[in-house]
Amino acid sequence: MSAQANDGKSLEIAVDGATYARIPIRTRVVMPGDDLDAFLTEYASGVLEPGDTLFVTEKIVAITQGRSYLVEDIAPRPLARFLSRYVVKTSYGIGLGMPETMEMALREVGTPRILFAAAVSAVGKLFGRRGDFYRIAGDKARSIDGPTRHTIPPYNKAVVLGPLDPEKVAARAKALLGGANEVAVVDINDIGGNILGSTLDKAGERTLVQILGDNPLGQGHQSTPLGIIRRITGA
Repeated sequence: MSAQANDGKSLEIAVDGATYARIPIRTRVVMPGDDLDAFLTEYASGVLEPGDTLFVTEKIVAITQGRSYLVEDIAPRPLARFLSRYVVKTSYGIGLGMPETMEMALREVGTPRILFAAAVSAVGKLFGRRGDFYRIAGDKARSIDGPTRHTIPPYNKAVVLGPLDPEKVAARAKALLGGANEVAVVDINDIGGNILGSTLDKAGERTLVQILGDNPLGQGHQSTPLGIIRRITGA
């Protein structure tokens, strides 16, 4: 691993008087059936230094948990087709803006909660509010990834759900890697991010969101689903 940023991204960032490197770890493509413990041991164990924080994208955790589904295998109900029409499409991903991803949101979160989130969102937009839908629908809905033209195959034809028990995944990974490094499971894109589970305290998680705020791993074909945060300067 070389300390080199992905294309269009900066290696270093300054947050609260300290400078950090965000070092991508390039890997092979994770496939259903892969073992996450073995994957982390193969790619992360030999490059972590004391004090580093390992961040893991939620997508590879979910894939290794068997939570990716081919679009062709998902049969959206009429409600999913209707609701998906009103989801705002963004430059970073399709979100729930296609019937298949909305169908999986209905399955994951439950129809009553999705309908309530949609209703509150519709009212909120009348008053210029944004973000009500995902605030109410929650992380399970927010973490659903649909296929885009930038997605690495075979996931350009798949829907990937959010990971199960990300807090436990982070704790297990920390122990697996020797216990000397903090670990976070993150959902980061080009307009922001969330920490789904970590071994950090709340203050550490808030700092981590700032460090990763510009999405140093990128959204495309970089094949860097892991990264290291390494403090360079500062207290």
